Amino acid sequence: MDTEDLLGQIAFIKEIDKLKYIQRKTKLFNSERNENDAEHSWHLALMAIVLADHSDAPIDVLKVLKMVLIHDIVEIDAGDVFIYDMIKSHSNTDEERVAANRIFGLLPKNQAEELIAIWEEFEAGETNEAKFAKSMDRLEPLLQNTSNNGGTWKEFGVNYDKVYEKKSVIKNGSKSLWNYAEGLINESVAKGILKK
Repeated sequence: MDTEDLLGQIAFIKEIDKLKYIQRKTKLFNSERNENDAEHSWHLALMAIVLADHSDAPIDVLKVLKMVLIHDIVEIDAGDVFIYDMIKSHSNTDEERVAANRIFGLLPKNQAEELIAIWEEFEAGETNEAKFAKSMDRLEPLLQNTSNNGGTWKEFGVNYDKVYEKKSVIKNGSKSLWNYAEGLINESVAKGILKK
């Protein structure tokens, strides 16, 4: 690596610090404080390590870790779109692609290409690793909302059908985690913290 590559890597490291300022709608477990994107990504990484044995298919855990750690970096430019937003699609891939090219483009060419490819793989959600990474991404806010008596579901009037639709992605990566998640969703309805 030469000096120019190192400077690009340092620029990237400084740039991604901004992820700590991107506020999500979900709140920390049993808390009133909103989670930020960096906390979310860190949490998913640990979840992936701990829950890897629940993947329905063999996975490269290191690749899953890379996916969950970088999947929201594009939100530095594109912003965080609430998964239940009724106006703007959560799949704002065009804006995110521009952001991916700019932010990962700070890195040396080979690293930039690798991370963009991993980000695109996550977005497509077709490989075993991407399916499992997306399971983590959908499971964490479900756990948060159930720990907060409905959390953002109550705050934004999100109903059972929307939650079920968005969370059903979990089953693509892990049927056992989906069985657990589906149980939590139904339990939330029974408790009155999610409207049917």
